[in-house]
Order: sequence, then C-alpha cells, then structure tokens
Amino acid sequence: MTVTAIVGAQWGDEGKGRIIDYLAQEADAVIRFQGGDNAGHTVINAFGKHALHLVPSGIFNPATQNIIGTGCVVNPRSLLAEMEGLAAAGVTLHNLWISSRAQMVLPYHPRLDALEEKARGTDSIGTTKRGIGPAYTDKAARIGLRMGDLLHPDWLQSRLDNALRMVNRKIEILGGEPVDAGAMFVHLMDMRERLQGRIVDTMPLLRRLWQEGAHILLEGQLGVMRDLDWGIYPYVTSSNPTAAFAPSGAGLPARSIERIVGVVKAYSTAVGDGPFPTELFDASGEKLRDVGQEFGATTGRPRRCGWFDAVAVAYSAWLNGMTGLAITKLDVLDAFETMQICTGYRLPTGEIITDTMPIHPLYTR
Repeated sequence: MTVTAIVGAQWGDEGKGRIIDYLAQEADAVIRFQGGDNAGHTVINAFGKHALHLVPSGIFNPATQNIIGTGCVVNPRSLLAEMEGLAAAGVTLHNLWISSRAQMVLPYHPRLDALEEKARGTDSIGTTKRGIGPAYTDKAARIGLRMGDLLHPDWLQSRLDNALRMVNRKIEILGGEPVDAGAMFVHLMDMRERLQGRIVDTMPLLRRLWQEGAHILLEGQLGVMRDLDWGIYPYVTSSNPTAAFAPSGAGLPARSIERIVGVVKAYSTAVGDGPFPTELFDASGEKLRDVGQEFGATTGRPRRCGWFDAVAVAYSAWLNGMTGLAITKLDVLDAFETMQICTGYRLPTGEIITDTMPIHPLYTR
C-alpha cells in the first residue's frame, strides 16, 4: 500500500505532469487534489502532446482510476473541451471521475476575475483570469455551487438564486453587466446532461482502494511558492498545493501519505507577477526560455526564467516533508558553459539568510 504525493517545489511548471504520467503506469489511481484550469501539466507520450488542466495526468493509463478531487474548482465547460481533445487523440475516458463535492467555476467567475484585476490597477496580481480566485472566494463565503448540485435541479436552482444575489451586486459595483439567472440555469442543465455520469461521491471508491492496498498518486497543481499561506503572498493561487493539503483535497486520511516527491526544474521559472529572486533579464534568461521552451501550458505566456534557487527549494522541502526529489530539464543546461545557483538571500540590512523565505516581497529581490 503506497500513497504518494507529487508536488511542485518551485513556482509551478516544474514538469509534474511527466512525472505523474511515468509513475501512473503502475498506479491504481491518480487524484488531482487542488486548483482549477488556471495552470496545466504538459504530457508528451504515445498519444501526442497534451496540456492537461483539470484531468489528472494518469488518464493515459486505461487501468488507472482518475479522480478530480474535492479540493479542486472545476469549470465544466473547460473540462468538456479537455475531454474532447483527449478522446480525439484516442485516449479512453471511462476511468475519469469528478468528486460531487468539488466546487464549480461558473461563467461569471472569469468575468469577476477580470473585473477585479482591472480594479486593482497597478496593484494587479497577474491572474490568468480563469475565475479561480472568485470561485474559491464563493466557496469560503458558502455561496459556491458544487458539482454534485447538478444532480439535483431544484436544489441547484435555489443555490444559484442565492449565489447570484451576492454575485450580481459585486459585478455591478465593478461596472459589469449582471448575470441572467435563467440563462445560467439553462447552461448548468446542459453541463448536467453531459457530465452527470461522472459525478460521484468519491470517498467510498478511495476508501476501498486504500484499504485494498492500492498504489495511489496525489497530484498537485502549481508549486509551494504559489501556496495561499506559504507562498509569495499576495501573488499566489487561491488554494494550497502543498502536501499537507493533499489528503484533505483528495479525500484520504492524513496518515495515508507515505511518500512525498517534490518536482523541480534544474533552473527556475515563473508565470505571473510577484518576487522571483533569481530572475534573469539578460541573454542567459532568453536562452533558458528558448532552449527550455518556457511558455505557459495554459496561457501561452512566456515564463520568467532564472537560475536554480536552492533557498526556495529547501523551503519547499521542509514545508512539504519531501522524501524524494525529481529533477527535470537537466539537459537544458547543456547549452551553458557555466551556471549559477542561489544559496542565500541578502536582505537590505546586509544579513544573508538561507533557511527561510522573507515575508516582504522587497526582501527577495
């Protein structure tokens, strides 16, 4: 019986998808435990090149159960598009399930995301505008709609009406057009028709797998530096991609995890705003981007590139309790005669720290 958490040890985009795809060949289940379609895992195999945003990276093994866990926020429309792309490539989807407790990202969430980002002005945080933050906000405010609500139309209608009372006020304050409840309900009924066979209470399945000694992989999104609590706040995601959240987001006991594998690149990359201590603004940075093909799997945005940050990785290793490390893209460094590694941060006071991450963004420049 082995439960392994695969987590990002940097700013995200470390290559977790390829590690999951490799390990999933011998896994009984892969569970995505947090996040939404605001980041992707790129997998290249016999089925071609795929950027997975919501579907777990074990989907290419037909013998592996793939679960979108309770800790995720799911955009049904994005999920269906992703499923269609996989099916067109010959990937079977009979083994894909969605937790009935997972929150939904609805069409008004990306609208809110864009309006809020615009309202921040020069203090924008660089979101992907996929609606992830507003969806998690609604979850915390208890006005979110869950995937399982689709299975009960009357309950869904009442929950939608309750949510829109709050959501439309916010949209109007930010200068947007209010959401039409009738049109939104029709959209949700369409999603229900197309996804209802995959929406299940995943706990009985997970309990049985774990008790039978199955090999289970827990798949995280992004990396510890984007963690809501321990990352470079406020330039973070709206969930916790650390291993401590993995069993909760998946639906397993905390004591179930036996291995925690951190995935790192041989250098550093980041998409979005916020402090990035080793960022390169010279020819070396451009070379890392070009040789490593560093463009966001979800947005296509060029990634910020820099040398390996050992302080950030050590910080991540401690927080996650890592039992192993998988290093990706070592071959990219073949293009360089020399390289550098960050082993400490020099603060404005002149002090050099090596064992923690400063809380104030200015201290990590």
